[in-house]
Amino acid sequence: MTHTTHEFDRYADIAAALADPALVPELPAAAGGRAGAGMAWLRGTVARFSSGEAHRRRRALVEAELARLEPAALRRAVPAGPEGEVRVRVVRTLAEALGMPEPGAVAEAVTVVAGAYFGGGDADADEAVEWLVAQMALPPADEAALEAAANRIGLLVQACAATAALVEAAAGGDVPLARLLREVPPVAAMRRVAARATRVAGREIAEGDVVLLDLATANRAHPVPLAFGAPPRVCPGRAHALALADGLLQRPRTAFARLHDRAAPLLLPNAWDHASAAVLAARGFEAIGTTSLGVAAAAGLPDGAAATVAETLALARRLGRGSFLFTVDVEGGFSDDPEEVAELARSLYDAGAAGINLEDGRPDGTLAPVELHAAKIAAVRGAVPALFVNARTDTHWLGCRTDETGTRLAVYEQAGADGVFVPGLSEPDGIAALTATLNVPLNILYAPTGPTLAELAALGVRRVSLGSLLYRDALAAAVATASAVRDGLPVAHATLSYAEVQALGARAGTPPSSP
Repeated sequence: MTHTTHEFDRYADIAAALADPALVPELPAAAGGRAGAGMAWLRGTVARFSSGEAHRRRRALVEAELARLEPAALRRAVPAGPEGEVRVRVVRTLAEALGMPEPGAVAEAVTVVAGAYFGGGDADADEAVEWLVAQMALPPADEAALEAAANRIGLLVQACAATAALVEAAAGGDVPLARLLREVPPVAAMRRVAARATRVAGREIAEGDVVLLDLATANRAHPVPLAFGAPPRVCPGRAHALALADGLLQRPRTAFARLHDRAAPLLLPNAWDHASAAVLAARGFEAIGTTSLGVAAAAGLPDGAAATVAETLALARRLGRGSFLFTVDVEGGFSDDPEEVAELARSLYDAGAAGINLEDGRPDGTLAPVELHAAKIAAVRGAVPALFVNARTDTHWLGCRTDETGTRLAVYEQAGADGVFVPGLSEPDGIAALTATLNVPLNILYAPTGPTLAELAALGVRRVSLGSLLYRDALAAAVATASAVRDGLPVAHATLSYAEVQALGARAGTPPSSP
């Protein structure tokens, strides 16, 4: 019987196809057993576990494997390994991290399998699959163990292909890897078969028809990337691919950027003057942010009104005399001219700032046009590549549509943002949904009634800011102390001594003379 092949490359059509339960992964005809048909067994086992409850079990297996691999450790390990072809180096690093014997031989076998994985037959690939399974010393006739073996081989094969494509696309350029990962997705195309008659984008699809989905083309025309599966999701190994590619490319990363690479999120307390920043640094916080509310209020000015550019620059120059890393809250850049925002960023970097926080909220309660904010990010990125740009969207605070957040973050990420920030988001499901679609670190504003740091880490958050919390708490403590003294009550909390505070100023050194 002849079946029709349907091709789709429009974003909406592919999203509909991925969500259609009638369209299932194609199962190779020769996938009935393992002996003598290594590639057919591998493709068939992976395909069988690509939908429904079986898919969820397979995803859990893959995620359990990936949970054993710390991206930062992979970034360090891959350039330290033996020289060789990119795909071999990637798989060798992963095999070593997974504790597999003979990682070099595993890497060679996996690259052979990768050449035939997505179609066609290859006797060498069949033998390679058989060898890889034998290396795992599985119990005979243990279907669960065979399933786990197929998933591990599939994981290595896809990591091999995806990371190599990413490195090849990035070679010789300075385009952010997160942006390239959208342009060179791990899965560029998908093939589905209609298990029963259905309809997609007005097109009738008969049972047995083949559906080809061009994800790469669709992603180029839409800010939020499509990925594989139903419902669509991003590859759970994207952070590992980025880390491996970054390690192979050996692009320079600042000390501040590296603080976002760990499993535990960077806790960023926000200061409003030199003393508050210095005392936090002295207590062991690895980096300090500034709070625009604190800076503005201390100067008797409104926050978010582009009124404190002078005060923000002056504070950055004072903080730059210290030995700690700091990032500056610049509201919306104090201008709607991207070049002016870039010039400000350059001045802050020259003062010693390691990063900036750039928001799209406006004083009138609206959001800046997404294209304008993206232009600011791109301008800063172009002017000061080493400055960490944390792009903030105020969609949650302003009560915008749920999909508006994901769309804006995707655009900001593609514009060159090093991280993204969504203040007001505290629901675990919402946080998890974002970390599943982002290729850059997600920053969340700490909420006393929200998830703990450990819970945020488990959700994939890589940076947690305290915002204006410390400033507001300091004001409340000052009022409480004064009120207690006035009312004849004991002072309820410990304070720093005069000498301790005096020492904070002394550590900053003598201010430089005016030019």
